[in-house]
Amino acid sequence: MTDPLLRWRAEFPILDTCTYLVSHSLGAMPRAARAQADAFLDAWASRGVRAWSEGWWETSRQTGDLLAPLLGVPAGTVTMVQNVSVAQSAIVSSLDFTGPRRRLVVAELDFPTNQYVFEGWRRHGAEVVYVPSPDGLTQPVEPWLSRIDERTALVCCSLVLFRSSAITDVRPIIERAHAVGARVVLDVYQATGTVPLDLTSLDVDFAVGGSVKWLCGGPGAGYLYARPDVAAAVVPAATGWAAHARPFAFETGALDPAEGEARFASGTPNVSAWMIAQAGYRIVNEVGVEAIRARSLRQTRRIMDHAAARGWRVRTPQDDAWRGGTVTLDVPDSARVAADLLARGVIIDHRPNAGIRMAPHFYTTDEEIDAALAVMDDLVHAS
Repeated sequence: MTDPLLRWRAEFPILDTCTYLVSHSLGAMPRAARAQADAFLDAWASRGVRAWSEGWWETSRQTGDLLAPLLGVPAGTVTMVQNVSVAQSAIVSSLDFTGPRRRLVVAELDFPTNQYVFEGWRRHGAEVVYVPSPDGLTQPVEPWLSRIDERTALVCCSLVLFRSSAITDVRPIIERAHAVGARVVLDVYQATGTVPLDLTSLDVDFAVGGSVKWLCGGPGAGYLYARPDVAAAVVPAATGWAAHARPFAFETGALDPAEGEARFASGTPNVSAWMIAQAGYRIVNEVGVEAIRARSLRQTRRIMDHAAARGWRVRTPQDDAWRGGTVTLDVPDSARVAADLLARGVIIDHRPNAGIRMAPHFYTTDEEIDAALAVMDDLVHAS
């Protein structure tokens, strides 16, 4: 193996057992994740409650600081949460829906959890406005701009759409929101770890995501970035004791919020999941997202060229600049083909109204892709 990225294959045990093309859904587990889990269990077993003051309580900050370079933000601006639903709930609960600025703008093609959270705030006076998609694949800028006005409190936009892997041109959306006094939360779940990010340059107010996918961090490790000036200005209503300025004082009554990113915490920290996630973060930082992106564009193009030669419908942008790390192939009887691929050890997934999603990562070989596509050729032909 002359490709320097492939030296990392040995760190991911599942790669010895199957063709793993589903890192857009669940990244492969690094070997070091087991050591991280053991470190948590050893501390619990040997130190008991003392583990809180001997490192556990700092896990959110430590894990967030490992993630910060991958987001392009300063250390001390990322707080770890359980998942994006918790993160979005904290953000939207910091808004006031009693006045004229009560509009929540969200994409029609956004991941459902964002829509579910915002819809729940209708009972508190929020107006939820959906940005339509002209083709079911992309979210162009123009429909956003016409729906963001002085009534808008928050705009939620996914940088990479989960079904099609289309990248949204978010800068003009952010600029429009700020021009009318609204804030923006960017969902970077499908981007972080495979698309280079500079959230500081984008000047987003918030960003949310999780570790399940390209970060190879496993479940239970969501994250929330807040620009420092925004973090100082808002106080979430969806909160918990970990967000208190003095959590171990156990003061009753109204919350006295912690400074900075810690005020977006909730209840008891998810220490084990956040420690495990650190293993994936370290590897992705060492490999480098620029190198991962270059590999991803080359290998997703390989898949798309194969599909084009066979007349398969590709529901992913052709332009490299606007494609994330996944290729979605809409072939005849795609649900059945997906099930048969899984049965043959080609690990992909299928989404309704989209098709079969395939995602190489930095540990994927060209030979694996070609072999998987050969199996798919047989299955599609059989249909």
